[in-house]
Amino acid sequence: MPKKIERVQTGLRIEKGVLKVLKGLAEYLEIPMGDLVEGLALHAFEGKAPPFSALQLEKIQQLKKIYDLNLTAADSHKLIEAGEAQ
Repeated sequence: MPKKIERVQTGLRIEKGVLKVLKGLAEYLEIPMGDLVEGLALHAFEGKAPPFSALQLEKIQQLKKIYDLNLTAADSHKLIEAGEAQ
């Protein structure tokens, strides 16, 4: 049974390639981008298995190549914006 929730608009800043892959994946899955991000967060909060099937992971790899995204989980929390002091 669906749960009623309250959504808020946010000014989230995100790496350009990551955003492109997420948008492409949301379009591929035919779901709104917010639903995709919520699902990712809820899976992560519970330490659940990856939220994507093997076919979806394959699509993600294709999108990463299309959008030249070479970041990995190991890069998480180590990114700096272009022009920032290191």
